[in-house]
Amino acid sequence: MQTNPILDQLIWLSHELGREERQLAILGEGNTSAAYDDGTFWVKASGSQLGNITAQGFSQVHTAAIMELMARDQMDDQEVGQALMAALVDPQARRPSVETFLHALCLAEAGAAWVAHTHAVSVNQVLCSRLGAEPFLRHLFPDGIVVCGRHPAVVPYVDPGFMLAVAVRAELRRYQDVHGHAPKLLLMVNHGLVALGQTAQEALNITLMADKWAKIIVGAYTLGGPNFLPDQQAERIDNRLDEHYRRQQLRGAARAH
Repeated sequence: MQTNPILDQLIWLSHELGREERQLAILGEGNTSAAYDDGTFWVKASGSQLGNITAQGFSQVHTAAIMELMARDQMDDQEVGQALMAALVDPQARRPSVETFLHALCLAEAGAAWVAHTHAVSVNQVLCSRLGAEPFLRHLFPDGIVVCGRHPAVVPYVDPGFMLAVAVRAELRRYQDVHGHAPKLLLMVNHGLVALGQTAQEALNITLMADKWAKIIVGAYTLGGPNFLPDQQAERIDNRLDEHYRRQQLRGAARAH
C-alpha cells in the first residue's frame, strides 16, 4: 500500500495514542480515522493495534457508502460485516473497524477531519462509575474548556458498532441544534471517548486533555468533591479572544482542501 501525507499523519496520531505509558488504549482497543479529499476516509482495520500500526493496518472506505447505510434503522452482525467489506476502496483490503459508522458520522456530519477513539483508563474510571458522564458536564480548570470545548457530547452505553452509531448520530444532531456547532469531545458511558479534531494534533490534544480532566475529577472527589467553575466563568473562558487565538495555535495548521 502506497502511503500519503494524510495516512502518514494518521499513523503518527495512532502511535501517540497507543503509547503504553499513556494508558489510553491497549491491545486492539480504540480506532482512528482521517478524511481524504476524494470522498473516502482512512480508518483503522479491525484487530490492528494503535501503538504499532502501519499503513497496512488501515482500510480506505467510501464515505457515501457508509453514510447511505446509516439510513437504515438496524443491521445485524452479518449485514454489518458484509456492508463494511462492500464499502472498501480496495476489495482485498482488511475489514474496517466495526466503529467505521461512528467515524463516518464524525467526519461527514460533524465536520471533523481527524477522529480519535480511545478507552483511556482515567476517563473510564469516571464513565464506568455510577456518576457516568455527569462530572464532565461542568468544568474544573480553564484548559479543559480551551481544548475540549465548553460542552462535551454524551451518549449512554449502546452496543458498539451500528447501533452505537445510530445513538451518536442522534446526539450529534441534538448537540448541533442546541449549541450551533459540533462537539470536540464525545463521551460514551461505560465505553470511552472520541476526539473530533480539525488536525491530527488537535485530536491528540483533546484526548490528552480529557485524560488530564478525568484524573483531576477523580482526585477532586477523593478530597471532598469537585469545586466546579461557575458557569459564567466557564462561559467567559470559552469566549475570550486570547483563548480563541490559543486554540488556533495549539491545534496546528489544518490541511488545505
